[in-house]
Amino acid sequence: MAGTFKFTFGPWNIHEGADPFGPTVRDSISFGKKLAEFKKLGFEGVQFHDDDAVPDMNELSPLQIIGKAKELKKVLDDNGLVAEFVAPRLWEDPRTIDGGYTSNDPACRQFALDRSKRTIDIANALGTDLIVLWLAREGTYIREAKDSKVATERIVEAINVMQAYDTKVRICIEPKPNEPMDHTYIPTTGHAIALSLLCDDPKRVGVNIESAHAVLAGLDPSDEMGYALAFDKLWTVHLNDQNGLKFDQDKTFGSVDLRRAFNQVRILDKHNYGQNGEFVGLDVKAMRSQKDDIATKHLSNSKVIFMKLLEISRSIDESFIEKCRQERDYEELDLYIMKSLLGS
Repeated sequence: MAGTFKFTFGPWNIHEGADPFGPTVRDSISFGKKLAEFKKLGFEGVQFHDDDAVPDMNELSPLQIIGKAKELKKVLDDNGLVAEFVAPRLWEDPRTIDGGYTSNDPACRQFALDRSKRTIDIANALGTDLIVLWLAREGTYIREAKDSKVATERIVEAINVMQAYDTKVRICIEPKPNEPMDHTYIPTTGHAIALSLLCDDPKRVGVNIESAHAVLAGLDPSDEMGYALAFDKLWTVHLNDQNGLKFDQDKTFGSVDLRRAFNQVRILDKHNYGQNGEFVGLDVKAMRSQKDDIATKHLSNSKVIFMKLLEISRSIDESFIEKCRQERDYEELDLYIMKSLLGS
């Protein structure tokens, strides 16, 4: 086992605590102050939405956007940080209420493509070649609203446009089965990898697996990671936790199901994740009850849990596991894993 682990999170993970049932409960923190927290918490990189990097980008020209992104690059350099990826935020604009790439309105589809090109410009200015696509509204509330074959082809077309716009950019799909839409067209890792094979350059299309999204699909996150690793397409991860098949909770990593978290750490380490520069990304939210001065514990706690589980995984007797496998004594293996997690 020789995983190499560097950690990132996005500025949205330090937030004001609003939810669908209540307003903000914490003061806003400036972007500059958020950046200062990254190194304090032991993180090496930053995840960006395009408008995290360049606010109000729809009001700017392409050259102005690039200029603003270059200014941000200097701030990152001054703070000893790197940009892990940039993601087009296509789900909040009034033009994307029906989806971006799969919208029934051609003008809205064009907006999504243009915005994606600007996202690539920002990524280039920030020094990353990785674009993450969370296909948030690429789905339906009712089946008859869109043709699923056409919608799939439109997503492929969008990726082809991005690949043609920049011949080095890598597109990383982040699957999620639902929310905000009732159903999305690329709900799982398997769907994302299959879609990549339809693209002009499949080698430049990979996967970002989020723990909670896999759980929402009724799948095990570590199995999803192993599947993507088999295709050499696991280019980043969003680690968190999820309490059942509910809304996307973004809980602290390992706080609900420690064994499920253990197996995610184990599969990454066992197959040398990170040795090609991949990061361990967190996508976790502070509990609404947290006060301002302690509203980053969800981030530091997630990293602590990851590293402790890594220590446990690396201390396990691999020969004993193999013996249990050969004898098919999975009850003994089950107890061994549980005792390891319990520290006994």
